[in-house]
Amino acid sequence: MVAAVRVHKFGGPEVLTFEDITIPAPGPGQIRVKQHACGVNFIDVYFRAGAYPPAGGLPFVIGNEAAGEVVELGAGVTEFKRGDRVAYQIGLGCYAAERVLPADRAIKLPANISYEQAAAMLLKGMTASYLLRRTFKVEKGMNVLVHAAAGGVGLLLCQWANHLGATVIGTVGSKAKAELARANGCRHPILYREEDFVARVKEITAGKLCEVVYDSVGKTTFPASLDCLRPLGMFASFGSSSGQIEAFNINILQYKGSLFATRPSLNTYAAKREDLLAIAADLFAVVGSGAVKVPINQTYALRDAAKAHRDLEGRATTGSSILVP
Repeated sequence: MVAAVRVHKFGGPEVLTFEDITIPAPGPGQIRVKQHACGVNFIDVYFRAGAYPPAGGLPFVIGNEAAGEVVELGAGVTEFKRGDRVAYQIGLGCYAAERVLPADRAIKLPANISYEQAAAMLLKGMTASYLLRRTFKVEKGMNVLVHAAAGGVGLLLCQWANHLGATVIGTVGSKAKAELARANGCRHPILYREEDFVARVKEITAGKLCEVVYDSVGKTTFPASLDCLRPLGMFASFGSSSGQIEAFNINILQYKGSLFATRPSLNTYAAKREDLLAIAADLFAVVGSGAVKVPINQTYALRDAAKAHRDLEGRATTGSSILVP
């Protein structure tokens, strides 16, 4: 029996149940991992609340990323050995002291990446990687708008885009978060509760606007985000912390400058193992070089997962949060 956090019914943080569960031996092509740290992400909230239905139904162990050491191998696994340090991002099952997962979804950790860093950054960092390098390739001299710039993905996007030579503009909810974003590469933080972010983007860019908007907020920033884009710009919606964007007339993209809009997901970009490893390698390289730092600003015990969720939803967190089994 191992400790885990399960959801037996959809709802608020109070439905997260800390309990003991049985973990099976790894089957063919699988590994068993002793977890050292588990990541906390907004996608976990969506699953807990029922916005994203779990494939296996209720109950389920929540969580989408973690890092630990391989303790057992299933038949046919040759890429790993016992004691290997690994991290992974996979659909559900991560808020646990141990778990079994497909070996082809695990990624070996470089010596200079800790378990805590890996758990804090893998999902968010690989999300930043594909958004910046694949969904829209950010280059030197571009203007980039990042919503929720002081959040987990936001801070990584700001640092990485700045490293690539872009001018980073970001929306934040407080002066403290503005300073945090600024310290992480956001040249122009905008206090969205006090300022019209569209007007400020126009002012900051002298009317040139942005090549791309990265939006994890959703309902409250749309369609205003489109007014921050220059013609042929890209609106990349990858989250909905304020609620889902409602259906809209696609002709609006034409009227506002032949814009592009996409709703990408890491699962699609990293479906092939070679792509998974390439995206992770890009992330490990920028973190290992020091160009991008992973701020772990909240650490909770696994049994306190409900508090972690309350803090996350209450916008009381910055950077990344982890759970320690």
